[in-house]
Amino acid sequence: MSISFEGRVAIVTGAGNGLGRAHALALAERGAKVVVNDFGGARDGTGGSSDAADKVVAEIRAKGGEAMAAACSVTDEKGVAEMVKAAMEKWSRIDILINNAGILRDKTFSKMEIADFRTVLDVHLVGSTICTKAVWDIMRAQNYGRIVLTASSSGIYGNFGQANYGAAKMAMVGLMNVLCQEGAKNDIRVNTLAPTAATRMTEELLPKQALDLMRPELITPGVLYLVSQDGPTRCILGAGAGAFARTMIYETDGVYIDQPTPEKVAAEFAAISDTSKQEALQNAFQQTNKYLTKAAAAKGINLAKG
Repeated sequence: MSISFEGRVAIVTGAGNGLGRAHALALAERGAKVVVNDFGGARDGTGGSSDAADKVVAEIRAKGGEAMAAACSVTDEKGVAEMVKAAMEKWSRIDILINNAGILRDKTFSKMEIADFRTVLDVHLVGSTICTKAVWDIMRAQNYGRIVLTASSSGIYGNFGQANYGAAKMAMVGLMNVLCQEGAKNDIRVNTLAPTAATRMTEELLPKQALDLMRPELITPGVLYLVSQDGPTRCILGAGAGAFARTMIYETDGVYIDQPTPEKVAAEFAAISDTSKQEALQNAFQQTNKYLTKAAAAKGINLAKG
């Protein structure tokens, strides 16, 4: 199966460097018209320049592709709206959005200022939401859309000194879980990438030998599959150094406790934690229904009769 993006229009945020740049170049190589968005700031989000986005656009055009630059911050609703408007005026559709833009302001929680916590959430979570909201109705109207949110193992599994970043990144999973349901009837597929790569975010954290194995372009093939016509939806794809894995969230079968007390929960905690019958739930009400079914069965109530 050959994956092509001929006729597709893609927006990639944070595409002036690292992962975003790799995603934008690869999409263009396979025929997509690309909006290269990058605020051009430092790793902590300060500063700003259009140079990074302009350079990637020049690279794409030099290879015969089509691209345009957008230097707005993903937190700037007006700027994002203007970026989307410009893409629509030029190409009349938007098929793909890869939310990649991000910043770091790492400190231990005891030393972290609330302002730095808010700023990181604003860029990662609110910024991704602003960009997604800006293209959502366009994708609904054309009955086609592919959206990627970028999470991180720092959120899924935790990482010392990154309470703000980890919280923002785990929020991507919650956003995906809702949007993939709301977009399903209009063939809008929403997935989450959890990458680890040699970028400005990680260059000071890993030795050079490891960084050499973790080139951003080794992650991009997974992203391109996620945003392809036959790609999945509601997938958390881990990727790094050419390796790929899928993160699944499971819930144990659980235990019904008659007239629960803290002591009874403690006594049953091993059974509550038993993974032998765990399953991946598809929506919040499925969990509610499971709990109700256990309680009704224990009390001899037939829920079907109302």
